[in-house]
Amino acid sequence: MANPPTVGVADGPASPFRKSQFRIVTTRLFRKKAALFSALFILLAVLCALFPELIAPHDPYAQELVRRLKPPSFMDRGVGSFYLGTDHLGRDNLSRIIYGARITLLVSLFAVFVSAIFGISAGLAAGFYGGRTDGVILRLIDMQLAFPVILLVIAVVAVVGPSLTNLIIIMGLSGWPRFARIVRGAVLSVRGLEYVEAARAIGANQLRVMMHHILPNILSAIIVYASFELARMILLEATLSFLGLGVQPPTPTWGGMISDGKKYISISWSVSLFPGIAIAAIILAFNILGDELRDALDPQLSHE
Repeated sequence: MANPPTVGVADGPASPFRKSQFRIVTTRLFRKKAALFSALFILLAVLCALFPELIAPHDPYAQELVRRLKPPSFMDRGVGSFYLGTDHLGRDNLSRIIYGARITLLVSLFAVFVSAIFGISAGLAAGFYGGRTDGVILRLIDMQLAFPVILLVIAVVAVVGPSLTNLIIIMGLSGWPRFARIVRGAVLSVRGLEYVEAARAIGANQLRVMMHHILPNILSAIIVYASFELARMILLEATLSFLGLGVQPPTPTWGGMISDGKKYISISWSVSLFPGIAIAAIILAFNILGDELRDALDPQLSHE
């Protein structure tokens, strides 16, 4: 936002000011072709995750060994409607990629949600209260960031087991320190501003000041970071699935498909290539959208 809202505006979530700001930001964002194409690709991935049975041309679990390791249909020896070929059990690669979008996006989205809940709470407390509270939270953040995230997640998943719920919780808890640092820095930049002091002067308690006057005015930083964190979680989920620590077969996952195909890469490259392209494309889309969203929300940049 170009100017911090007054106390009265911050209390009115449905105010015309906020509606106009939302309209301005979306106009700035989708004026850029890169942001528009990224948003459309993400929308396509979401539709695949929500309605895979309506989009996938085949049953992703149906096995037929006589058509195993077939190349894409546009190549020699390709089979009819198996547009991206088949895997080592004769299952359709395209259908498994479409169904795999559900697991990838579900796990990543809920992991980011868990990270945000813990990270925003810790960052608000650290930035607002300062002193000993800030020191304790910063030490906890430093302790967790001292361990390589991927090794920490692999170790914990190996101990507790690779269920869907465990995966979401463990991945989510691995990301809270970064959220906390972003939120803490944003809180420190706004907690001394006039509208916060005005809220304190009229007798608002500390929780109300944090939730109604500070948090709404740092949401732009949180939203932008969440888009980048979602891309990171997608890569982390794919890595765990590749290592066999994600959602277990026969449920299709993009990382699991790459792992299945690596044994046959010399005779059927399509099994690993296309899910790898899907992972790279969705991560690129979220990163581009995050960059453009940051620009759209930054009042210091010219959007003429």
